[in-house]
Amino acid sequence: MTQRNIESVNKSIDRILETVKGLSEETIRWKPTEDEWSIMQIIAHIVEALPYWVNEIEQLVETPGKVWGRNHLHEPRLEAVKPETLNAISVAQMIQALEEVKGQVQAGIEKLTAEQLAAEATSVNPNFGTKPISWIIDHLIDEHVNKHEGQINRNLAKVPN
Repeated sequence: MTQRNIESVNKSIDRILETVKGLSEETIRWKPTEDEWSIMQIIAHIVEALPYWVNEIEQLVETPGKVWGRNHLHEPRLEAVKPETLNAISVAQMIQALEEVKGQVQAGIEKLTAEQLAAEATSVNPNFGTKPISWIIDHLIDEHVNKHEGQINRNLAKVPN
């Protein structure tokens, strides 16, 4: 299972990289609306979120039964996408960081045993309830990056000609 997830995450990230490497910095930093994220913000979120979830999984393995997760007001999550934060980072640096996330995800989940993947823990988010570690990988890593790939493509469809 984890190998499938690793391959899926890598493919999604590779497609994102292929897309953004051909874009101008202006397009990458452009926001479709005030409420929507720029492509740069989406990438920054992926770069912050995937290692966060890998770390949460590592903590759950080390401390069975630990409560896991965060909400949308989690400070590091918000800080990662702030315009002030992103203005201090080049697009090239962000692309490099996205490349590196693939290895972080692989290193964090490839070593998990079937027993660890089946271990359940309760989320701080009541919408998630109690889930096995495999669910965190499927939904908050694999599916998550895939959804953001779609978000990038939707942003690109809105770029003025």
